[in-house]
Amino acid sequence: MAIRKRGKVWQIDYFDPRGKRIRLSFKKKMDAVAELGKRQSLMAEKRYLDVKKEYKTMLKELLAKYKENFHDQASYKTVKRFFIDSIKEYFGEETLLANINYVDLETYRNHLKTKLTQWVAIRKPATINREMACLRHIMSKGVEWDIIEQDPFKKGKSLHLKENNKRLRFLSEDEITSLLDACPDYLRNIVECAINTGMRKGEILSLKWDQVRNGLIYLDKTKTNEARQIPVNDALNAVFKGIRKEQQLTSKHVFTYQGKRITDNVKTSFNAAMKRAGIVGFRFHDLRHTFASQLILHGGDLKDVQELLGHKSMTMTLRYAHLTQEHKKKAVNLLNSLTGHHHANNCHKSVTRAKAKISTVG
Repeated sequence: MAIRKRGKVWQIDYFDPRGKRIRLSFKKKMDAVAELGKRQSLMAEKRYLDVKKEYKTMLKELLAKYKENFHDQASYKTVKRFFIDSIKEYFGEETLLANINYVDLETYRNHLKTKLTQWVAIRKPATINREMACLRHIMSKGVEWDIIEQDPFKKGKSLHLKENNKRLRFLSEDEITSLLDACPDYLRNIVECAINTGMRKGEILSLKWDQVRNGLIYLDKTKTNEARQIPVNDALNAVFKGIRKEQQLTSKHVFTYQGKRITDNVKTSFNAAMKRAGIVGFRFHDLRHTFASQLILHGGDLKDVQELLGHKSMTMTLRYAHLTQEHKKKAVNLLNSLTGHHHANNCHKSVTRAKAKISTVG
């Protein structure tokens, strides 16, 4: 057993009764000494694996409990189950929770940096952060459920990677016209819905007619698991009327192709339309940014955008804040006529007086 200083932290290093090497880091030397002494005593008394639950509980038990409680969560079905498979593969299902330390979490995060995606590409910080957030949530629930006593994430600095959230691509009014003209009818309907509501692609493609009523779109299954309602404007109402007339009430889903619900993600057809329109560097999800940006440029405020997009906090919405400044500049220019004529009259009077003075001198 040993205690050594590693950079700014103190690390204890020893082998537990099962032969597993344990390394734990502490900010203060006194904490490291105390913890090592406690563990030495437990091993001497042969109580090392009997005192705390995490000393005898395996990772697979915590993951099973997590699945039991969150398997109905939308994000569990789409991404979390894959994150959990990755966690199992890396740490091992039968690893004791007591043996997962802060240094292991940091090493896992760094491992994800080198792990290629299924498209053989380097993982983006945002992708790594989502997977680490899943693991952090698992550990925090372990504390709440009395499976472990302390969340290992809280023994060191944040493992959150800095993300590049500066990308905010949205279409101008001319680009919107070009894109709509380049879309086949069924895709044009989908794109118009996205531009007029800010809905996510999955929300649009799964939209049913019984969700459209009283001038509103009612969304129950959302990314944040919080219901929201989106007003249907006149432009979108006209789109819906056209679709109803064409479908003749033959489908419960709003958006169809050749009479059937659209089951693919329309990525191929959307990219083809983008190419025909001559628009580059734009994704379907950016239609959501287009909705928010154009709403603000036409007089909407950040609170409107937050509620319509379904952001839980204003943090995500603030990426559009600079657009409000542009709108305010245009708005105050509407007042030019209130005082501008006084300035013009004063200038005219000054010129007249100057001419009169010159005539007098002459």
